Amino acid sequence: MLANTEVLISRADYIVIAVYFLFIVGIGLWAGRKRKYHVDSDSYFRAGGTLTWPMIGLALFSTNISTIHMVGFAGEGYRTGLAYGNFEWMAPFLLIVLALFFAPFYLNSKIATLPDFLERRYCGTCRNWLAGLSIVSAVFIHIGFTLYTGALVIKTLFGIPIMASIVGVAVLTGIYTVVGGLLAVVVTGALQTIILLAGSIILTIIAYVKIGGWDGLVQYVDPAKLTILRPGNGPANLPWYSVFLGYPVIGVWYWCADQTIVQRVLGAKDSNHARTGPLFAGFLKVLPVFIFFLPGTIYLALANRGDVMPLDKPDECFSMAIQNLLPAGVTGLMTAALLAALMSTVSGALNSIATLISYDLYKQWKPKTSDRQLVLVGQISTVVCMVVAIVWSKYIGQFESVYKGCVDLISYIAPPITTVFLFGVFWKRASNRAAIWTMASGFIFGLIVFIIDWNDYFDWSMPGLLAGFYLFCICSAIMFFLSIVWPHEHTEKSIKLVWENPMAALKDKGWPGLGNYKILAAALFFVMVFLYVVFANQSTLRFFGLLN
Repeated sequence: MLANTEVLISRADYIVIAVYFLFIVGIGLWAGRKRKYHVDSDSYFRAGGTLTWPMIGLALFSTNISTIHMVGFAGEGYRTGLAYGNFEWMAPFLLIVLALFFAPFYLNSKIATLPDFLERRYCGTCRNWLAGLSIVSAVFIHIGFTLYTGALVIKTLFGIPIMASIVGVAVLTGIYTVVGGLLAVVVTGALQTIILLAGSIILTIIAYVKIGGWDGLVQYVDPAKLTILRPGNGPANLPWYSVFLGYPVIGVWYWCADQTIVQRVLGAKDSNHARTGPLFAGFLKVLPVFIFFLPGTIYLALANRGDVMPLDKPDECFSMAIQNLLPAGVTGLMTAALLAALMSTVSGALNSIATLISYDLYKQWKPKTSDRQLVLVGQISTVVCMVVAIVWSKYIGQFESVYKGCVDLISYIAPPITTVFLFGVFWKRASNRAAIWTMASGFIFGLIVFIIDWNDYFDWSMPGLLAGFYLFCICSAIMFFLSIVWPHEHTEKSIKLVWENPMAALKDKGWPGLGNYKILAAALFFVMVFLYVVFANQSTLRFFGLLN
Protein backbone atom coordinates (compact mmCIF):
# COMPACT_ATOMS: atom_id res chain seq x y z
CA MET A 1 0.00 0.00 0.00
CA LEU A 2 1.29 3.49 -0.86
CA ALA A 3 1.52 5.85 2.09
CA ASN A 4 0.56 9.52 2.21
CA THR A 5 4.13 10.73 2.56
CA GLU A 6 6.02 13.63 1.06
CA VAL A 7 6.90 13.09 -2.57
CA LEU A 8 10.45 12.91 -3.86
CA ILE A 9 10.62 15.21 -6.88
CA SER A 10 13.15 13.94 -9.40
CA ARG A 11 15.64 16.01 -11.38
CA ALA A 12 13.56 15.40 -14.51
CA ASP A 13 10.52 16.91 -12.81
CA TYR A 14 12.45 20.03 -11.82
CA ILE A 15 13.67 20.42 -15.42
CA VAL A 16 10.11 20.15 -16.78
CA ILE A 17 8.86 22.75 -14.31
CA ALA A 18 11.76 25.14 -15.01
CA VAL A 19 11.21 24.83 -18.77
CA TYR A 20 7.52 25.58 -18.26
CA PHE A 21 8.21 28.76 -16.27
CA LEU A 22 10.76 30.03 -18.79
CA PHE A 23 8.46 29.22 -21.71
CA ILE A 24 5.29 30.84 -20.35
CA VAL A 25 6.90 33.98 -18.93
CA GLY A 26 8.95 34.32 -22.14
CA ILE A 27 5.86 34.01 -24.33
CA GLY A 28 4.03 36.53 -22.16
CA LEU A 29 6.88 39.05 -22.41
CA TRP A 30 7.11 38.45 -26.18
CA ALA A 31 3.43 39.29 -26.47
CA GLY A 32 4.08 42.42 -24.44
CA ARG A 33 6.97 43.39 -26.77
CA LYS A 34 4.71 42.86 -29.77
CA ARG A 35 2.03 45.03 -28.17
CA LYS A 36 4.40 47.94 -27.45
CA TYR A 37 4.17 48.92 -31.11
CA HIS A 38 0.49 49.59 -30.41
CA VAL A 39 0.49 51.62 -27.21
CA ASP A 40 -3.19 52.58 -27.32
CA SER A 41 -5.46 51.41 -24.51
CA ASP A 42 -7.64 49.35 -26.89
CA SER A 43 -4.60 47.23 -27.77
CA TYR A 44 -3.76 46.73 -24.09
CA PHE A 45 -7.25 46.00 -22.73
CA ARG A 46 -9.05 44.40 -25.74
CA ALA A 47 -6.10 43.04 -27.77
CA GLY A 48 -7.08 45.51 -30.51
CA GLY A 49 -10.09 43.37 -31.52
CA THR A 50 -7.86 40.72 -33.11
CA LEU A 51 -8.86 37.53 -31.28
CA THR A 52 -10.13 34.56 -33.27
CA TRP A 53 -12.49 31.81 -32.04
CA PRO A 54 -9.83 29.18 -31.12
CA MET A 55 -7.95 31.68 -28.98
CA ILE A 56 -11.16 32.91 -27.36
CA GLY A 57 -12.38 29.37 -26.63
CA LEU A 58 -9.07 28.15 -25.22
CA ALA A 59 -8.61 31.31 -23.15
CA LEU A 60 -12.18 31.06 -21.79
CA PHE A 61 -11.51 27.48 -20.75
CA SER A 62 -8.11 28.20 -19.17
CA THR A 63 -9.36 31.28 -17.30
CA ASN A 64 -12.26 29.26 -15.91
CA ILE A 65 -10.25 26.15 -15.00
CA SER A 66 -8.07 27.12 -12.08
CA THR A 67 -6.39 25.30 -9.24
CA ILE A 68 -9.76 25.56 -7.45
CA HIS A 69 -11.09 23.16 -10.06
CA MET A 70 -8.12 20.80 -10.19
CA VAL A 71 -7.77 20.52 -6.42
CA GLY A 72 -11.44 20.97 -5.50
CA PHE A 73 -12.82 18.67 -8.23
CA ALA A 74 -10.46 15.84 -7.34
CA GLY A 75 -11.44 16.30 -3.69
CA GLU A 76 -15.15 16.26 -4.52
CA GLY A 77 -14.63 13.27 -6.84
CA TYR A 78 -13.13 11.43 -3.87
CA ARG A 79 -15.79 12.63 -1.38
CA THR A 80 -19.02 12.59 -3.39
CA GLY A 81 -18.23 11.18 -6.85
CA LEU A 82 -19.43 13.00 -9.97
CA ALA A 83 -22.21 15.08 -8.34
CA TYR A 84 -20.32 18.39 -8.50
CA GLY A 85 -19.66 17.71 -12.18
CA ASN A 86 -22.95 19.54 -12.66
CA PHE A 87 -20.96 22.77 -12.43
CA GLU A 88 -19.07 21.74 -15.57
CA TRP A 89 -21.89 20.19 -17.58
CA MET A 90 -24.34 23.01 -16.91
CA ALA A 91 -21.78 25.57 -18.10
CA PRO A 92 -22.19 24.78 -21.86
CA PHE A 93 -25.87 25.77 -21.67
CA LEU A 94 -24.86 29.20 -20.36
CA LEU A 95 -22.09 29.49 -22.96
CA ILE A 96 -24.82 28.98 -25.57
CA VAL A 97 -26.73 31.86 -23.95
CA LEU A 98 -23.58 34.01 -24.12
CA ALA A 99 -23.01 33.15 -27.78
CA LEU A 100 -26.60 33.71 -28.91
CA PHE A 101 -27.95 36.54 -26.77
CA PHE A 102 -25.17 38.58 -25.15
CA ALA A 103 -22.09 38.45 -27.41
CA PRO A 104 -23.78 40.28 -30.37
CA PHE A 105 -24.76 43.22 -28.14
CA TYR A 106 -21.29 43.41 -26.61
CA LEU A 107 -19.54 43.42 -30.00
CA ASN A 108 -21.95 45.71 -31.82
CA SER A 109 -21.94 48.35 -29.08
CA LYS A 110 -18.09 48.26 -29.02
CA ILE A 111 -17.92 48.36 -25.24
CA ALA A 112 -14.64 47.95 -23.36
CA THR A 113 -16.19 46.57 -20.18
CA LEU A 114 -19.48 45.11 -18.97
CA PRO A 115 -20.11 48.04 -16.58
CA ASP A 116 -19.85 50.18 -19.74
CA PHE A 117 -22.68 48.06 -21.17
CA LEU A 118 -24.84 48.66 -18.08
CA GLU A 119 -24.32 52.42 -18.33
CA ARG A 120 -25.52 52.42 -21.94
CA ARG A 121 -28.55 50.26 -21.05
CA TYR A 122 -29.40 51.86 -17.67
CA CYS A 123 -27.25 54.62 -16.15
CA GLY A 124 -23.84 55.56 -14.71
CA THR A 125 -24.76 54.48 -11.18
CA CYS A 126 -25.36 50.90 -12.39
CA ARG A 127 -21.96 51.04 -14.05
CA ASN A 128 -20.25 51.98 -10.78
CA TRP A 129 -22.07 49.24 -8.83
CA LEU A 130 -21.08 46.52 -11.28
CA ALA A 131 -17.49 47.77 -11.54
CA GLY A 132 -17.13 47.62 -7.76
CA LEU A 133 -18.68 44.15 -7.47
CA SER A 134 -16.61 42.84 -10.38
CA ILE A 135 -13.35 44.03 -8.83
CA VAL A 136 -14.31 42.48 -5.48
CA SER A 137 -15.20 39.14 -7.09
CA ALA A 138 -12.00 39.12 -9.18
CA VAL A 139 -9.77 39.76 -6.16
CA PHE A 140 -11.52 37.59 -3.59
CA ILE A 141 -12.87 34.72 -5.74
CA HIS A 142 -10.85 34.37 -8.94
CA ILE A 143 -7.41 35.29 -7.57
CA GLY A 144 -7.66 34.57 -3.81
CA PHE A 145 -9.07 31.03 -4.04
CA THR A 146 -6.81 30.17 -6.97
CA LEU A 147 -3.60 31.23 -5.23
CA TYR A 148 -4.51 29.36 -2.04
CA THR A 149 -5.45 26.05 -3.66
CA GLY A 150 -2.32 26.12 -5.83
CA ALA A 151 -0.17 26.78 -2.79
CA LEU A 152 -1.75 23.82 -0.98
CA VAL A 153 -0.56 21.41 -3.67
CA ILE A 154 2.88 23.01 -3.97
CA LYS A 155 3.33 22.66 -0.22
CA THR A 156 2.46 18.95 -0.39
CA LEU A 157 4.73 18.28 -3.34
CA PHE A 158 7.73 20.47 -2.52
CA GLY A 159 7.32 21.38 1.14
CA ILE A 160 7.34 25.11 0.26
CA PRO A 161 5.35 27.21 2.79
CA ILE A 162 1.95 28.34 1.54
CA MET A 163 2.64 32.10 1.69
CA ALA A 164 5.99 31.70 -0.10
CA SER A 165 4.25 29.80 -2.93
CA ILE A 166 1.49 32.39 -3.17
CA VAL A 167 3.92 35.31 -3.40
CA GLY A 168 6.28 33.57 -5.84
CA VAL A 169 3.62 32.54 -8.35
CA ALA A 170 1.84 35.89 -8.01
CA VAL A 171 5.00 37.81 -8.89
CA LEU A 172 5.80 35.68 -11.95
CA THR A 173 2.23 35.91 -13.24
CA GLY A 174 2.05 39.63 -12.54
CA ILE A 175 5.17 40.35 -14.60
CA TYR A 176 3.84 39.24 -17.97
CA THR A 177 0.28 40.38 -17.22
CA VAL A 178 1.38 43.93 -16.40
CA VAL A 179 3.70 44.13 -19.42
CA GLY A 180 1.63 42.30 -22.02
CA GLY A 181 -2.02 43.20 -21.36
CA LEU A 182 -4.88 41.09 -22.76
CA LEU A 183 -2.86 39.79 -25.71
CA ALA A 184 -0.28 38.23 -23.36
CA VAL A 185 -3.07 36.81 -21.18
CA VAL A 186 -4.86 35.19 -24.11
CA VAL A 187 -1.74 33.82 -25.83
CA THR A 188 -0.35 32.28 -22.63
CA GLY A 189 -3.85 31.10 -21.67
CA ALA A 190 -4.23 29.20 -24.93
CA LEU A 191 -0.86 27.46 -24.44
CA GLN A 192 -1.63 26.76 -20.79
CA THR A 193 -4.90 25.08 -21.77
CA ILE A 194 -3.00 22.60 -23.92
CA ILE A 195 -0.56 21.85 -21.07
CA LEU A 196 -3.43 21.60 -18.60
CA LEU A 197 -5.40 19.16 -20.73
CA ALA A 198 -2.33 17.03 -21.54
CA GLY A 199 -1.33 16.68 -17.87
CA SER A 200 -4.86 15.93 -16.68
CA ILE A 201 -5.55 13.37 -19.41
CA ILE A 202 -2.29 11.53 -18.62
CA LEU A 203 -3.19 11.40 -14.89
CA THR A 204 -6.66 10.08 -15.71
CA ILE A 205 -5.37 7.38 -18.06
CA ILE A 206 -2.76 6.15 -15.57
CA ALA A 207 -5.30 6.06 -12.72
CA TYR A 208 -7.92 4.38 -14.95
CA VAL A 209 -5.51 1.62 -16.00
CA LYS A 210 -4.31 1.13 -12.42
CA ILE A 211 -7.83 0.47 -11.10
CA GLY A 212 -8.52 -1.98 -13.94
CA GLY A 213 -10.73 0.13 -16.20
CA TRP A 214 -14.44 0.81 -15.76
CA ASP A 215 -15.15 -2.70 -14.41
CA GLY A 216 -12.55 -2.24 -11.68
CA LEU A 217 -13.94 1.18 -10.80
CA VAL A 218 -17.58 0.08 -10.37
CA GLN A 219 -16.39 -2.87 -8.27
CA TYR A 220 -14.77 -0.69 -5.58
CA VAL A 221 -16.98 2.41 -5.31
CA ASP A 222 -20.65 2.93 -4.55
CA PRO A 223 -22.36 3.07 -8.00
CA ALA A 224 -24.29 6.12 -6.81
CA LYS A 225 -21.00 8.07 -6.92
CA LEU A 226 -20.91 7.57 -10.69
CA THR A 227 -24.21 9.41 -11.18
CA ILE A 228 -24.58 13.14 -11.62
CA LEU A 229 -28.14 13.89 -10.44
CA ARG A 230 -28.66 13.27 -6.73
CA PRO A 231 -31.65 13.30 -4.34
CA GLY A 232 -31.98 15.92 -1.62
CA ASN A 233 -30.77 13.73 1.25
CA GLY A 234 -27.37 12.69 -0.15
CA PRO A 235 -23.95 13.44 1.38
CA ALA A 236 -23.14 15.80 -1.51
CA ASN A 237 -25.86 18.23 -0.29
CA LEU A 238 -26.44 19.05 -3.96
CA PRO A 239 -29.99 17.91 -4.86
CA TRP A 240 -30.80 17.89 -8.58
CA TYR A 241 -33.46 20.58 -8.27
CA SER A 242 -30.95 23.00 -6.67
CA VAL A 243 -28.69 22.47 -9.71
CA PHE A 244 -31.41 23.22 -12.26
CA LEU A 245 -32.79 26.16 -10.27
CA GLY A 246 -29.58 27.68 -8.91
CA TYR A 247 -26.89 27.08 -11.51
CA PRO A 248 -28.49 29.26 -14.23
CA VAL A 249 -28.49 32.13 -11.71
CA ILE A 250 -24.77 31.97 -11.01
CA GLY A 251 -24.05 30.83 -14.57
CA VAL A 252 -25.52 33.91 -16.25
CA TRP A 253 -23.38 36.10 -14.02
CA TYR A 254 -20.23 33.99 -14.40
CA TRP A 255 -20.38 33.25 -18.14
CA CYS A 256 -22.33 36.22 -19.50
CA ALA A 257 -21.77 39.15 -17.13
CA ASP A 258 -18.43 38.67 -15.35
CA GLN A 259 -15.67 40.88 -16.74
CA THR A 260 -12.94 38.31 -16.01
CA ILE A 261 -14.57 35.75 -18.30
CA VAL A 262 -16.28 37.86 -20.95
CA GLN A 263 -13.30 40.13 -21.65
CA ARG A 264 -11.95 37.51 -24.10
CA VAL A 265 -15.16 37.88 -26.13
CA LEU A 266 -14.86 41.68 -26.13
CA GLY A 267 -11.53 41.32 -27.95
CA ALA A 268 -13.05 39.22 -30.78
CA LYS A 269 -12.28 39.99 -34.40
CA ASP A 270 -15.99 40.07 -35.32
CA SER A 271 -19.36 38.74 -34.15
CA ASN A 272 -18.84 35.30 -35.74
CA HIS A 273 -15.63 34.78 -33.78
CA ALA A 274 -17.32 36.21 -30.66
CA ARG A 275 -20.11 33.63 -30.96
CA THR A 276 -18.06 30.61 -32.02
CA GLY A 277 -15.37 31.07 -29.32
CA PRO A 278 -17.75 30.47 -26.37
CA LEU A 279 -19.32 27.49 -28.17
CA PHE A 280 -15.85 25.97 -28.65
CA ALA A 281 -15.26 26.48 -24.91
CA GLY A 282 -18.61 24.74 -24.30
CA PHE A 283 -17.42 21.61 -26.08
CA LEU A 284 -14.21 21.67 -24.00
CA LYS A 285 -16.35 21.77 -20.84
CA VAL A 286 -17.41 18.18 -21.51
CA LEU A 287 -13.92 17.05 -20.43
CA PRO A 288 -13.55 18.17 -16.76
CA VAL A 289 -15.96 15.55 -15.39
CA PHE A 290 -13.73 12.83 -16.86
CA ILE A 291 -10.28 14.35 -16.30
CA PHE A 292 -10.78 16.25 -13.01
CA PHE A 293 -13.57 14.47 -11.06
CA LEU A 294 -13.05 10.89 -12.21
CA PRO A 295 -9.40 10.68 -11.00
CA GLY A 296 -10.66 11.57 -7.49
CA THR A 297 -13.29 8.83 -7.64
CA ILE A 298 -10.71 6.36 -8.97
CA TYR A 299 -8.39 7.29 -6.09
CA LEU A 300 -11.23 6.41 -3.70
CA ALA A 301 -11.58 3.03 -5.44
CA LEU A 302 -7.84 2.44 -5.06
CA ALA A 303 -8.12 3.27 -1.36
CA ASN A 304 -11.10 0.92 -0.97
CA ARG A 305 -9.07 -1.83 -2.67
CA GLY A 306 -6.15 -1.18 -0.31
CA ASP A 307 -3.70 0.13 -2.92
CA VAL A 308 -3.31 3.56 -1.25
CA MET A 309 -4.01 5.00 2.16
CA PRO A 310 -7.49 6.54 2.68
CA LEU A 311 -7.48 10.35 2.92
CA ASP A 312 -8.52 12.32 6.01
CA LYS A 313 -8.89 15.49 3.92
CA PRO A 314 -10.42 15.02 0.43
CA ASP A 315 -8.85 18.28 -0.78
CA GLU A 316 -5.48 16.47 -0.58
CA CYS A 317 -6.62 13.96 -3.22
CA PHE A 318 -5.09 15.78 -6.19
CA SER A 319 -1.60 16.07 -4.70
CA MET A 320 -1.76 12.51 -3.35
CA ALA A 321 -2.73 11.20 -6.79
CA ILE A 322 0.28 12.98 -8.32
CA GLN A 323 2.50 11.63 -5.56
CA ASN A 324 1.35 8.03 -5.62
CA LEU A 325 0.30 7.37 -9.22
CA LEU A 326 2.64 9.25 -11.55
CA PRO A 327 6.18 8.25 -12.58
CA ALA A 328 9.16 10.64 -12.48
CA GLY A 329 9.06 13.28 -15.21
CA VAL A 330 5.28 13.03 -15.56
CA THR A 331 4.99 14.48 -12.05
CA GLY A 332 6.76 17.56 -13.36
CA LEU A 333 4.36 17.78 -16.31
CA MET A 334 1.36 17.53 -13.98
CA THR A 335 2.82 20.19 -11.72
CA ALA A 336 3.28 22.39 -14.80
CA ALA A 337 -0.39 21.78 -15.64
CA LEU A 338 -1.35 22.89 -12.16
CA LEU A 339 0.74 26.03 -12.51
CA ALA A 340 -0.79 26.63 -15.94
CA ALA A 341 -4.28 26.56 -14.42
CA LEU A 342 -3.20 28.83 -11.61
CA MET A 343 -1.38 31.42 -13.70
CA SER A 344 -3.96 31.63 -16.49
CA THR A 345 -6.79 32.32 -14.06
CA VAL A 346 -4.81 34.87 -12.06
CA SER A 347 -3.54 36.70 -15.15
CA GLY A 348 -7.05 36.82 -16.65
CA ALA A 349 -8.51 38.26 -13.44
CA LEU A 350 -5.67 40.81 -13.11
CA ASN A 351 -6.21 42.03 -16.66
CA SER A 352 -9.94 42.44 -16.08
CA ILE A 353 -9.27 44.40 -12.88
CA ALA A 354 -6.92 46.72 -14.76
CA THR A 355 -9.60 47.29 -17.42
CA LEU A 356 -12.36 47.95 -14.89
CA ILE A 357 -10.34 50.41 -12.82
CA SER A 358 -8.95 52.24 -15.86
CA TYR A 359 -12.14 52.49 -17.93
CA ASP A 360 -14.96 52.35 -15.41
CA LEU A 361 -13.50 54.29 -12.51
CA TYR A 362 -10.46 56.40 -13.46
CA LYS A 363 -11.61 57.50 -16.91
CA GLN A 364 -15.03 58.42 -15.54
CA TRP A 365 -13.28 60.59 -12.97
CA LYS A 366 -10.82 62.10 -15.50
CA PRO A 367 -12.34 61.79 -18.99
CA LYS A 368 -9.38 63.48 -20.73
CA THR A 369 -6.85 60.87 -19.58
CA SER A 370 -4.53 59.84 -22.42
CA ASP A 371 -4.22 56.23 -23.59
CA ARG A 372 -0.69 55.97 -22.20
CA GLN A 373 -1.82 57.22 -18.77
CA LEU A 374 -4.78 54.82 -18.86
CA VAL A 375 -2.47 51.86 -19.43
CA LEU A 376 -0.22 53.05 -16.58
CA VAL A 377 -3.22 53.27 -14.21
CA GLY A 378 -4.19 49.73 -15.20
CA GLN A 379 -0.66 48.44 -14.52
CA ILE A 380 -0.48 50.09 -11.10
CA SER A 381 -3.95 48.82 -10.10
CA THR A 382 -2.90 45.31 -11.16
CA VAL A 383 -0.03 45.35 -8.69
CA VAL A 384 -2.14 46.80 -5.84
CA CYS A 385 -4.98 44.27 -6.28
CA MET A 386 -2.49 41.42 -6.43
CA VAL A 387 -1.15 42.45 -3.02
CA VAL A 388 -4.71 42.55 -1.58
CA ALA A 389 -5.45 39.08 -3.01
CA ILE A 390 -2.25 37.69 -1.48
CA VAL A 391 -3.26 38.96 1.97
CA TRP A 392 -6.82 37.55 1.63
CA SER A 393 -5.78 34.15 0.28
CA LYS A 394 -4.26 32.93 3.55
CA TYR A 395 -7.71 33.09 5.24
CA ILE A 396 -9.40 30.75 2.72
CA GLY A 397 -8.36 27.67 4.70
CA GLN A 398 -11.24 28.47 7.09
CA PHE A 399 -13.81 27.15 4.57
CA GLU A 400 -15.07 23.57 5.13
CA SER A 401 -14.29 22.68 1.51
CA VAL A 402 -12.41 24.94 -0.90
CA TYR A 403 -14.71 24.35 -3.87
CA LYS A 404 -17.93 24.42 -1.86
CA GLY A 405 -16.81 27.66 -0.22
CA CYS A 406 -16.12 29.20 -3.62
CA VAL A 407 -19.52 28.12 -5.02
CA ASP A 408 -21.39 29.43 -1.97
CA LEU A 409 -19.66 32.81 -2.21
CA ILE A 410 -20.60 33.12 -5.90
CA SER A 411 -24.21 32.14 -5.12
CA TYR A 412 -24.52 35.12 -2.76
CA ILE A 413 -22.90 37.66 -5.13
CA ALA A 414 -24.45 36.68 -8.47
CA PRO A 415 -28.29 37.03 -8.10
CA PRO A 416 -28.66 40.86 -8.37
CA ILE A 417 -26.24 41.05 -11.31
CA THR A 418 -27.94 38.19 -13.15
CA THR A 419 -31.33 39.84 -12.60
CA VAL A 420 -30.24 43.23 -13.95
CA PHE A 421 -28.60 41.76 -17.08
CA LEU A 422 -31.47 39.38 -17.95
CA PHE A 423 -34.19 41.99 -17.48
CA GLY A 424 -32.09 44.58 -19.30
CA VAL A 425 -31.59 42.48 -22.42
CA PHE A 426 -35.06 40.93 -22.70
CA TRP A 427 -37.51 43.54 -21.24
CA LYS A 428 -37.76 47.09 -22.55
CA ARG A 429 -39.56 48.35 -19.48
CA ALA A 430 -36.69 47.38 -17.11
CA SER A 431 -35.58 50.73 -15.71
CA ASN A 432 -32.47 52.34 -14.31
CA ARG A 433 -34.08 53.16 -10.93
CA ALA A 434 -35.25 49.55 -10.56
CA ALA A 435 -31.77 48.29 -11.50
CA ILE A 436 -30.09 50.49 -8.87
CA TRP A 437 -32.45 49.30 -6.11
CA THR A 438 -32.10 45.68 -7.24
CA MET A 439 -28.30 45.75 -7.16
CA ALA A 440 -28.12 47.56 -3.81
CA SER A 441 -30.74 45.43 -2.01
CA GLY A 442 -29.48 42.20 -3.62
CA PHE A 443 -25.97 42.92 -2.39
CA ILE A 444 -27.22 43.52 1.17
CA PHE A 445 -29.36 40.34 1.17
CA GLY A 446 -26.42 38.33 -0.17
CA LEU A 447 -24.13 39.74 2.51
CA ILE A 448 -26.62 38.79 5.24
CA VAL A 449 -26.90 35.20 3.96
CA PHE A 450 -23.09 34.95 3.71
CA ILE A 451 -22.69 36.06 7.35
CA ILE A 452 -25.30 33.53 8.48
CA ASP A 453 -23.65 30.76 6.47
CA TRP A 454 -20.13 31.68 7.66
CA ASN A 455 -21.16 31.71 11.34
CA ASP A 456 -21.55 28.27 12.97
CA TYR A 457 -24.01 29.75 15.49
CA PHE A 458 -26.88 29.65 12.96
CA ASP A 459 -26.36 26.00 11.86
CA TRP A 460 -27.16 26.96 8.22
CA SER A 461 -27.51 23.90 5.94
CA MET A 462 -29.24 25.20 2.79
CA PRO A 463 -27.25 24.42 -0.42
CA GLY A 464 -25.61 27.56 -1.77
CA LEU A 465 -27.25 27.11 -5.19
CA LEU A 466 -30.73 26.99 -3.65
CA ALA A 467 -30.01 30.10 -1.58
CA GLY A 468 -28.83 31.80 -4.78
CA PHE A 469 -32.10 30.89 -6.52
CA TYR A 470 -34.21 32.35 -3.69
CA LEU A 471 -32.12 35.54 -3.77
CA PHE A 472 -32.69 35.72 -7.53
CA CYS A 473 -36.48 35.44 -7.01
CA ILE A 474 -36.38 38.32 -4.51
CA CYS A 475 -34.23 40.45 -6.84
CA SER A 476 -36.53 39.69 -9.79
CA ALA A 477 -39.59 40.75 -7.80
CA ILE A 478 -37.90 44.04 -6.87
CA MET A 479 -36.81 44.62 -10.47
CA PHE A 480 -40.25 43.83 -11.88
CA PHE A 481 -42.41 45.90 -9.55
CA LEU A 482 -40.12 48.95 -9.48
CA SER A 483 -39.92 48.89 -13.29
CA ILE A 484 -43.72 48.88 -13.41
CA VAL A 485 -43.79 51.89 -11.08
CA TRP A 486 -40.83 53.69 -12.73
CA PRO A 487 -40.62 52.54 -16.39
CA HIS A 488 -37.41 53.25 -18.30
CA GLU A 489 -37.08 56.28 -20.55
CA HIS A 490 -35.01 54.90 -23.40
CA THR A 491 -32.41 56.75 -25.43
CA GLU A 492 -31.57 55.95 -29.03
CA LYS A 493 -28.60 53.87 -27.81
CA SER A 494 -30.30 52.03 -24.95
CA ILE A 495 -33.24 50.77 -27.00
CA LYS A 496 -30.78 49.00 -29.34
CA LEU A 497 -29.55 46.91 -26.39
CA VAL A 498 -32.86 45.10 -25.89
CA TRP A 499 -33.96 42.16 -28.04
CA GLU A 500 -37.37 42.62 -29.67
CA ASN A 501 -37.94 38.93 -28.92
CA PRO A 502 -35.58 35.97 -28.24
CA MET A 503 -35.75 34.77 -31.88
CA ALA A 504 -34.35 38.11 -33.08
CA ALA A 505 -30.95 36.96 -31.76
CA LEU A 506 -30.83 34.33 -34.54
CA LYS A 507 -31.30 36.70 -37.48
CA ASP A 508 -27.60 36.94 -38.30
CA LYS A 509 -26.76 34.30 -40.91
CA GLY A 510 -23.27 33.52 -39.57
CA TRP A 511 -20.64 31.45 -41.35
CA PRO A 512 -21.79 28.85 -43.90
CA GLY A 513 -21.51 25.10 -43.20
CA LEU A 514 -20.67 23.31 -39.96
CA GLY A 515 -18.96 26.40 -38.54
CA ASN A 516 -22.26 28.24 -38.37
CA TYR A 517 -23.01 29.34 -34.80
CA LYS A 518 -26.61 28.02 -34.95
CA ILE A 519 -25.48 24.51 -35.94
CA LEU A 520 -22.73 24.51 -33.30
CA ALA A 521 -25.12 25.73 -30.59
CA ALA A 522 -27.68 23.03 -31.45
CA ALA A 523 -24.98 20.31 -31.52
CA LEU A 524 -23.59 21.42 -28.16
CA PHE A 525 -27.08 21.46 -26.64
CA PHE A 526 -27.88 17.90 -27.73
CA VAL A 527 -24.47 16.54 -26.67
CA MET A 528 -24.99 17.90 -23.16
CA VAL A 529 -28.56 16.59 -22.92
CA PHE A 530 -27.32 13.14 -24.00
CA LEU A 531 -24.58 13.12 -21.34
CA TYR A 532 -27.08 14.10 -18.67
CA VAL A 533 -29.39 11.27 -19.73
CA VAL A 534 -26.57 8.68 -19.63
CA PHE A 535 -25.21 9.65 -16.19
CA ALA A 536 -28.49 10.80 -14.59
CA ASN A 537 -28.88 7.87 -12.14
CA GLN A 538 -28.10 4.18 -11.68
CA SER A 539 -31.04 3.10 -13.87
CA THR A 540 -29.78 5.11 -16.85
CA LEU A 541 -26.24 3.82 -16.29
CA ARG A 542 -27.60 0.27 -16.46
CA PHE A 543 -29.63 1.10 -19.57
CA PHE A 544 -26.47 2.21 -21.37
CA GLY A 545 -24.49 -0.80 -20.14
CA LEU A 546 -22.29 1.05 -17.65
CA LEU A 547 -23.59 -0.91 -14.64
CA ASN A 548 -24.58 -4.55 -14.30
